Amino acid sequence: MSDVNADDWVSSGHRPMGFPEFVIVIASIMALNPLAMDMMLPALPNIGAAFNIPNANHLQLVLSTFLIGFGVGQFIMGPLSDRFGRRPVLLGGMAVYAVASVLAIAAPSFETLLLARALQGFGTSATRVIATSIVRDCYVGRRMASVMSLAMMIFIAVPVIAPSFGQAVLLVTHWRGIFVVLMLYGLLALAWSVLRLPETLPESERRSLAPRDVLAAYWQTVTNRQTIGYALAAGCVMGALFAYVFAAQQVFVGIYHLGHYFPLAFAAIAAGTAVAGFLNAKFVGTLGMRVISHGALTLYTAVAGVMLLTEILGVLPLPLFMVLSALMMFSFGMMFANFTALAMEPQGHIAGTASSLYGSITTLIGIVVGMAIGQSFDGTLLPFSVGFFLSTVAALAIVLVVEKGRLFKPHHRPIG
Repeated sequence: MSDVNADDWVSSGHRPMGFPEFVIVIASIMALNPLAMDMMLPALPNIGAAFNIPNANHLQLVLSTFLIGFGVGQFIMGPLSDRFGRRPVLLGGMAVYAVASVLAIAAPSFETLLLARALQGFGTSATRVIATSIVRDCYVGRRMASVMSLAMMIFIAVPVIAPSFGQAVLLVTHWRGIFVVLMLYGLLALAWSVLRLPETLPESERRSLAPRDVLAAYWQTVTNRQTIGYALAAGCVMGALFAYVFAAQQVFVGIYHLGHYFPLAFAAIAAGTAVAGFLNAKFVGTLGMRVISHGALTLYTAVAGVMLLTEILGVLPLPLFMVLSALMMFSFGMMFANFTALAMEPQGHIAGTASSLYGSITTLIGIVVGMAIGQSFDGTLLPFSVGFFLSTVAALAIVLVVEKGRLFKPHHRPIG
């Protein structure tokens, strides 16, 4: 066997960290966002009782304001990191997250808590955008895909276990204890990054922050049919997923009366996303992004149709709802990463700014759709089923337009 140069696998860009530590740090940074989102699910009734919020739908704002901060923050994190480097923007975002966690712990009112959640989301937008940029700085091609796949294995596990972790915290303390845990985790990740994570973007490769240059990159992103089309479609399917997360506690506890077993049901369903991530990584090289994502979108639409029909007929018991929800998570997991890759395919030379804008578009559309569905919750699954079906059909229609009716067929060049 011939000798293998370490530089063929381990990039010099992230030294002194070795490859395993680099993957763990990237995954830990990325996990800040889903951990802060999903740990709150079991605590929503406790928060409502603490602040005398009688309408359970209003408690969804604890989740949606976090996502609004996350979506808005992505607009600026990419361009800032392209200009000033990855490290200062990442550390600054994580510092904002830590301060926001302290504000949430001490929040004297529901409005202050929502402000803290928005700031938490804004801070984690840096971790999401810049973690991906750091991997791109250090690796290319299959090496980059390998690193992201390993990091995503850890990242995907977080939403599965986070509600159960939140429930465990509630067993020993009150809901503010969840923010203490989130703060401590954020500070640990921040300290690790300060001590070990180097700057990965050389000064010679930094881009101008002049409004003309940034706006030109934004314009190029939104005027490319493939990029904007898949961004809109991804926003629609994400909206259905957000609606599910927003209303999950009300559905499992209020409709199906699972009580403290709710996190276990949520985890069992969310595991479908992890399975999808594994299968997608295994087969995307053979089948291609379009075959897998278009097939997943078709399944997503079928699941939405079955859920709506069974709810209308009044035959949607818990086991069937869990099966359909798991299929929803599975198809989302097979679809979303490939939609992102397809959207970014034509944007290689402005990937940082394009990724930032793409993330904002998909997140903000998802929030609008998800909030519209979630706020219509009336004690039944009918509003969710209708919203799930309509948003999914909209995503399918958008993809059909982008691909000119040619689903499942690869193209030799990106659609302009």
